[in-house]
Amino acid sequence: MMALNYTTTEINRNFIIKVNGMVEDKKVNVAVGVSGLRRIVADDSLCNRLLDRAFNSPKDVEVCKLRRGVKISFYYK
Repeated sequence: MMALNYTTTEINRNFIIKVNGMVEDKKVNVAVGVSGLRRIVADDSLCNRLLDRAFNSPKDVEVCKLRRGVKISFYYK
């Protein structure tokens, strides 16, 4: 796996990450950590793009919708 642009501590300190949608044929609505995000997205370059978008957002929440029906919300703490 490729490395992320941000440390796990930095991500968890700044965001609560929630995943909503169908993951492995199961409906989920759960808060995840960095390892859960990496497992669900399964592509570190996509994780880096999502995290860049969340860190650069001026809003309290940044919602990212993936084409496979998964919605990832980054809530700023």
